[in-house]
Amino acid sequence: MNAEKLVELLNVDFFTGVPDSQLKQLCDCLYAKYGVCNERHIIAANEGNSVAIAAGYHLATGKIPAVYLQNSGEGNIINPVASLLNDKVYAIPCIFIIGWRGEPGVHDEPQHVYQGEVTLKLLEDMGITAFVVDKNTTEEELKSWVNSSKPLLANGKQVAFVIKKGALSYENEARYRNDFSMNREEIIRHIASVAKDNPVISTTGKISRELFEIREAEKQGHQYDFLTVGSMGHCSSIALGVAINKSNTKIWCIDGDGAALMHLGAMAVIGSSRLQNLVHIVINNGAHETVGGMPTVATQTNLVGIAKACGYDYAVSVEDYKSLDKELSRAKKAEKLVFIEVKAALGARADLGRPTTTALQNKTNFMSYLKLLK
Repeated sequence: MNAEKLVELLNVDFFTGVPDSQLKQLCDCLYAKYGVCNERHIIAANEGNSVAIAAGYHLATGKIPAVYLQNSGEGNIINPVASLLNDKVYAIPCIFIIGWRGEPGVHDEPQHVYQGEVTLKLLEDMGITAFVVDKNTTEEELKSWVNSSKPLLANGKQVAFVIKKGALSYENEARYRNDFSMNREEIIRHIASVAKDNPVISTTGKISRELFEIREAEKQGHQYDFLTVGSMGHCSSIALGVAINKSNTKIWCIDGDGAALMHLGAMAVIGSSRLQNLVHIVINNGAHETVGGMPTVATQTNLVGIAKACGYDYAVSVEDYKSLDKELSRAKKAEKLVFIEVKAALGARADLGRPTTTALQNKTNFMSYLKLLK
C-alpha cells in the first residue's frame, strides 16, 4: 500500500503523532506534503500529547483527526483515550495509525516482543476497533474498512489501522539536516573516556548502540553501562533513581533530544532532587534519527534555560569538541547537578550493530557492578 494512497483513503485533514520506523513511509509522505507543526501536521512530544492535540483539533473543527505512533506508544495513549476520547466521557472520534513492532512470528528487538504480543489486546481493552494492514492489503479492502469505520467514528468511537512490517511504500525519502558538525558516536566516545569506570545510563536507540560498540572497540567491559533499549524518555529518571542511591559515585546520563522532550517533566523532578553526583547530557541533533530522522522541536527549544529553571546547578550548551572536553572535565570534578546539551549532526555508520548481550544480561552485570560501589 502506497502511503500517499493511505492518506488519501483515510480522508482526514489533520495528522499528529510520534515518528516510527515502521511508519517511515507515512512520515516521509506527511513531511513532504505538509511539513511539520502547522494546521495540517504536528510532530508531537509524545503519543499522549498527540491524542490531546487531536482532541483540540476536533473541538475546533468538528472533523476527525488521525494520530500515528509506534505500538510502544500505546501505553502513553491509554489515559487520554480512556478519560478524554472515550464515548463515556467526551466521545471524540479519532483514527489511529499504529506501527506493529514485535509482531508475533516476526523477529524484532527484545523491547518490542511483549508489546507486540499485546498490541491488539490493548486496543480491544480501550474499545478501539482495529484493522490490520499488511503488504497484501488491497485498496478495495482498505476502502471497505474506512467505510465500516464511519458509523463508529460518527458515534464518538475510535478506530486503528495497525500496520505490519513492509505494508507501506513511498517513493520519496524525506531528508532532514541541521547545521551542527559534531558526530554523535565521537561525542559518546569523548563522554566514555571521561566517565571511565563511572556508571552510565544511556537512552534508547542509536545512542545505546554506539556506546556498546565503543566499549567493544576499546576492549572495555559493559558492566558500567545500563542501555535503556526501550522506555523512550525515561533514561534520565532511571539515572535519578541510581544517583540518589549511589550518592558517592558520579553518575552519567546520555540522553537524546527526542527522548528528553518526550517526558520533559522528568527534568523538573531531577532539578528538585538537588543531587550533586549526576551529569545529564542531551545529545541534540533535532531529530528522531533512530526511527527515520523526522525533526523534533529541540533545535527551537532552550534546553539549557529549561534545565536552569528546573533547578540544575549548572547548565551549558556546546557545539565543538574542545568545549565538550572542557565541560566534561568540569562535570567530572563538580559536586553539583550538571546539564550539558551537545549539538550534533545527523548520521550514523551504515554498519552500526546492536548489543550482543541480552537486556537481562545487561541488567545483571550493571547491578553487580553497582554493588561494588559505595
